[in-house]
Amino acid sequence: MFNPSREQVRRFFCDAWRKQRQGLPLAGGEIAAADLAARHPEYHALLADVEGALNREWTPEGGQMNPFLHLSLHLAIHEQLSIDQPPGIRAAFTHLLQRMERHDAEHVLLEALGEAVWHAQRNGGQLDAAAYVDAVRRQAGTA
Repeated sequence: MFNPSREQVRRFFCDAWRKQRQGLPLAGGEIAAADLAARHPEYHALLADVEGALNREWTPEGGQMNPFLHLSLHLAIHEQLSIDQPPGIRAAFTHLLQRMERHDAEHVLLEALGEAVWHAQRNGGQLDAAAYVDAVRRQAGTA
C-alpha cells in the first residue's frame, strides 16, 4: 500500500499545479490533482510556494483546514467514485448531483468521509463504509 509522507503529498500537489500552470504534460494522478487545484483558487498562492507549503502548519484549534488534507480527500473521493468503492457511493453521489453542483456534492462526500475516518480513529477500528455511504444518501434524500 502506498503511504506517502507529508512532504511527498505536498510536493505532489505543488508539482501538479506547477505543471498545469506551465502547460507541461501531466500523468496519472497529477491530472486529477491539477484539476482539483484549479477548482480551489484559494490555494493557488500556497501551491506556487513549495517551500512555504512544506513548512506551514494548519491546526484545527486555529480553525484552519489543512489545504493538502482537503485536496487529498478530494482525490480520495475522485478515486472512490471512479471504482464505486465503497459500493453504492457512485449512486449516492449521482443523487446528490440532482440537488447541487458537482463541487458542492463532492464537499458533502468530503464531510461524510472525514466523519467516518474520525469515528474509525476514535474507536480504533476500520472505517464503516456502510455508515459513510448512508450519510451521503441521507444528504441526497435517498436514505
